[in-house]
Amino acid sequence: MTKSQLIAEVTRVTKLKKGEVTRVVDAALGVISRRLAKHEKVQLTGFGSFEPRRRKPRNGVNPRTREKIEVDATWSLLFRPSKRLREMVTGKKRR
Repeated sequence: MTKSQLIAEVTRVTKLKKGEVTRVVDAALGVISRRLAKHEKVQLTGFGSFEPRRRKPRNGVNPRTREKIEVDATWSLLFRPSKRLREMVTGKKRR
């Protein structure tokens, strides 16, 4: 699903004007993005959580030359679906 498809679906479901839905979706995504950029966890109850994680520096190998290299520390983003979302997607209930 693309952002425009999301906006169209929310417009259809809520019967709001497309411009209003676009502003709300843009605002929501902007707030979430800014919080993640500040390395803050974002938890959306019933959907899941996004958590920025700091990856430590590590030793690696250049696959072409087999030369050992040092990989710098970096940030990654972890998404954990909520229990309800996981059950909806997999069709299974967790024990």
